[in-house]
Amino acid sequence: MEFVEEVEGRPPLVLGVDPRPSLHGPEPLTHIRRYTLELMEALASRLGAVKFQTAFFEALGPQGFALMHELMAGARVLSLPVIIDAKRGDIGSTAEAYAKAYLEAYPGSALTVNPYLGSDALEPFFQAAQSSGGAVFVLVKTSNPGSGLFQDLPLAKGGTLYQAVADYLAQQAEQQRVGPWSRVAAVVGATYPGQIGDIRGRLPHSLLLLPGLGAQGGEALRGAGLLNSASRALFYPGGQPSLEEAVRQAEGFLQALL
Repeated sequence: MEFVEEVEGRPPLVLGVDPRPSLHGPEPLTHIRRYTLELMEALASRLGAVKFQTAFFEALGPQGFALMHELMAGARVLSLPVIIDAKRGDIGSTAEAYAKAYLEAYPGSALTVNPYLGSDALEPFFQAAQSSGGAVFVLVKTSNPGSGLFQDLPLAKGGTLYQAVADYLAQQAEQQRVGPWSRVAAVVGATYPGQIGDIRGRLPHSLLLLPGLGAQGGEALRGAGLLNSASRALFYPGGQPSLEEAVRQAEGFLQALL
């Protein structure tokens, strides 16, 4: 099934998986594996997708990278859509290799990408999403405090850089429609609620991934196609692994979202 079709029928809450080995005892990889699988199972009916941040697994070495792929497969067994948060972006054959590694290798999954190398660097990801039934979440307005340094720069023709990125994506999104939504989606930080309405107006058929819910200060936002993503606040509620607290936190988020 297409990623956008799977997500459309699910709750608008995304679990971000950013494992910190220091919180998982003397055998962190073993505990991360068990805890993440149990957490995904406990939250499955409450989630729209699971987002795996590749950097935290890469930092654990080859075994950590292998663990990420095992957990992604586990999410799919639970019928949970997968977003791979790798923020890839490169030119030519390198972009094609990234697209093959993450989109073609995991049909029906999504990948975050960086748009700042231009259209030729994005095209391999768009093509791979179309052939694999996946989706591409392109960085438009990110959640970090310093995002405005470049993304908010005014352009000579009017508007800002992030708005120009959104307008370009709108053209691509129309070519990748799957029913009401498109395989071409966007990342917009929940920490910038004022910009979300502007970007939604520019991208009416794109899913918007809203990272930053909870620990980064973002608040739950209702709306069609808005995927609110919580990492630390949901994966480590209260600052540590806890299935019971995570279920409680998810219920709280969903009360605000539904």
